[in-house]
Amino acid sequence: MDIIVDNISKHFGTQKAVDQVSFQVKTGEILGFLGPNGAGKSTTMRAITCYLTPTSGDIRVGGYSIHENPEEIKQNIGYLPESNPLYQDMPVLDYLRFVAEIHKIPKEKIPGRIREMVRTCGLEAEKHKKIAELSKGYKQRVGLAQALIHDPQVLVLDEPTSGLDPNQIIEIRELIREIGREKTVILSSHILAEVEATCDRILIINDGKIVADGTSSDLRKKAQNKEILKITIEDADKNDIFKALQSLQNTQMVDILSQSGNSFELQSKPGTSSRRDVFRLCVDRDWMLTEMTPTETKLEDIFRELTMN
Repeated sequence: MDIIVDNISKHFGTQKAVDQVSFQVKTGEILGFLGPNGAGKSTTMRAITCYLTPTSGDIRVGGYSIHENPEEIKQNIGYLPESNPLYQDMPVLDYLRFVAEIHKIPKEKIPGRIREMVRTCGLEAEKHKKIAELSKGYKQRVGLAQALIHDPQVLVLDEPTSGLDPNQIIEIRELIREIGREKTVILSSHILAEVEATCDRILIINDGKIVADGTSSDLRKKAQNKEILKITIEDADKNDIFKALQSLQNTQMVDILSQSGNSFELQSKPGTSSRRDVFRLCVDRDWMLTEMTPTETKLEDIFRELTMN
């Protein structure tokens, strides 16, 4: 099912949490939803799941409107909120049966759905335990199982790996990718490496507005017009090198980002390259340029630049 978010805004009193946000998610796509705390991620995701109603705008899931057909949308969405509210005193199997009944799955199909969720989410070894006895990683698996048990076409995951150790993160990441082959997935996370490894496309929101939309490769290409060079110069005093590079900075060719001994990180002005100027500077002063390496823009750098106010 496609998701179309059409110009939604959400106000809480005088605070505007989401401000005229629009985007689309295609069937079978895993969308990474990024943003700093308070940017509007969770509010947008709750609106998609019909957990709250936006102040203005509309969201259509598989052609259904959140205003006109919220029950149809809920039947087709699996939602794992950040808090993962589970009934701690219930055994895993009893809890999954309880959730299946809430979703009105026919009684004769419930045992089969539970077996499939236990297999899909890797719960076989823990299925007879109470939820309170499970590790955080297995609790997240139970949360995914409850979100999937009614076989929804859309899966909305708010910080699904929050609090997990590296091994558990990898396990949940692989599970999400497997699920994403057949379903539309929106994934919110603060872990940028996780989003890059898991998602087909990345959406960045800041102050309630979309500030970037594309694949990680697309976002990097857009940032590549700001060339970053790492250079190392030998046979010269680091202070003399710094002064010489400052002369390039004064002519608005580069910005000096960092220095470590005789190594510097330089950022060229947008749309320009300073490699030739750095090379000529070294030739004129008879310095040995032992390193001049373009640095690939990291997703963290892009995120920081787009969300720093």
